[in-house]
Amino acid sequence: MIQLLTKNHITASCIISNHQVCKNGETLFAGAEADLHTFLPTIYQHFAFSYPRFYKMDHLSKLGWLAAEILLQDSFSKENYQPEEVGMMITNANASLDSDLKYLASVSDIPSPALFVYTLPNIMIGEISIRNNFKGEAAFFISAAFDAGFIEVCVNNLFKYSGLKACICGWVDVIGEEYKAVLFLVEKGCNEGEIPFDKQEMNKIFEQSLIE
Repeated sequence: MIQLLTKNHITASCIISNHQVCKNGETLFAGAEADLHTFLPTIYQHFAFSYPRFYKMDHLSKLGWLAAEILLQDSFSKENYQPEEVGMMITNANASLDSDLKYLASVSDIPSPALFVYTLPNIMIGEISIRNNFKGEAAFFISAAFDAGFIEVCVNNLFKYSGLKACICGWVDVIGEEYKAVLFLVEKGCNEGEIPFDKQEMNKIFEQSLIE
């Protein structure tokens, strides 16, 4: 891929990991040591979200949806953008394997349509898009590990060639009880005092999710 010189900026970041929710480096919520099935609704209730569709989602979609909702809250003005100007580019290591395995287990009895719906990782992007009426370019990539350089190049190309002016990007992964979401809200251009959107800044923020 061609490296681009155009700089964009990180407006906000959100991390959900280690039973904590952090935004822009500040811990907003710390939950008890509970399983993921309990922890995700606890976050939803703590932030007083109101979106009944949430309870129908699989764990991957719930995690990504919550991270995106917190990321955008008080940080993003939708009215400044057309739906086609906001996109997403998300990565993980396990695709939708968490739901795939649950669906496979259900096949031995009665296959579950509710589980089958979530046997594609880009369904999570769809859930976030439906909630926010985002209609811009969107992509989901599978990577063995978080690759900030790959994300930087892909998102900058989307800004340059697809007409995007804002993008949610980062990492959302779930397999069993292991989970991590690290999302960035990126907007076009970079003025003095703003956090530049580059691999160094993304890696610096991602490393916060590794702290127990």
